[in-house]
Amino acid sequence: MLVAAVQLDVALADVSANLAVCESLARDAARAGAQAVALPEFFTTGAAFVPEVANAALASDGPATDMLLRVGRDERVLIGGSFLCRDADGEVRNAYLLAGPDGLLGRHDKDLPTMWENALYVGGDDDGVMEAGDLTIGAAVCWEFMRSGTARRLRRRVDLVMGGSNWWSIPQWPPTAYTRRAEAANAATAARAPTVFGRYVGAPVAHAAVTGTFSCPMPELSAVTYHGHFEGGAQIADAHGRVLARRERSEGSGYVIADVEAQRMEPREQVPDRFWLHRRGVVAAITWNTERLLGRRWYARHVQGRPPLTLDRAPRSAPGRASYSPNCVSSP
Repeated sequence: MLVAAVQLDVALADVSANLAVCESLARDAARAGAQAVALPEFFTTGAAFVPEVANAALASDGPATDMLLRVGRDERVLIGGSFLCRDADGEVRNAYLLAGPDGLLGRHDKDLPTMWENALYVGGDDDGVMEAGDLTIGAAVCWEFMRSGTARRLRRRVDLVMGGSNWWSIPQWPPTAYTRRAEAANAATAARAPTVFGRYVGAPVAHAAVTGTFSCPMPELSAVTYHGHFEGGAQIADAHGRVLARRERSEGSGYVIADVEAQRMEPREQVPDRFWLHRRGVVAAITWNTERLLGRRWYARHVQGRPPLTLDRAPRSAPGRASYSPNCVSSP
């Protein structure tokens, strides 16, 4: 089957603008023959440590879901992506929804928030396996492609993995010789993790991504501003880990499309007996822990229990890639 993966040059927290671009690209891909279209993680907002993003969580039956249902119905395709979803219990989750011609097919909540994402949502515990007629789809979101547990829950169970990422760069702070090397390794891991994931699962992978530059405060110290970019890299890979199509970060918004053998097969790699499939690096390992602890506190104070964003309240003018003042987010 032909599958497509969208790359979005995201406008931070501009729900309306991002939805419009994603819908247009998804329809273009469908009209080019795609039978399944993967949208990025956080396709409504992007994810950064800024209040506009935290305040842009949508209801589970809100405008993001409406768009997925509309495109699935109109174009007769499978379409899925994740967004900040505020549920009836008052919690926000990173919900990957899959829709098709006949409606909503399933939902997967990302298991563990990554770094400053802890300030935006709580994790889930479902298996991410969704039935779509004759196909079984497995959902994986960003650093879930990094974890052995994700491979175990999908291994030999799915015909196609659909997912996306919002993976950001390591800033060029002193000592720059080290941080340049660290970012080169980070970018290589961002590209490799979805590429080889099918080798552990036994299915092809459609991986969507966000791109663009941005700035935001650091959860560890609000007076310190992060300047960086999203890694991008929308791609289609087969179950053997061969890249069939890829869109580089520098190419901005668009999509890739490729023909895959959408059926489960015997995985080529054993899942290792460890938590991570790939090394994170020193910087990522440290911030994984510090931002998890600080982010949980910030989420409890600023996000938990608020009402979801409705379409008429969705931001209309994009903060985009402007530099945010470190004072716009309260220090955890």
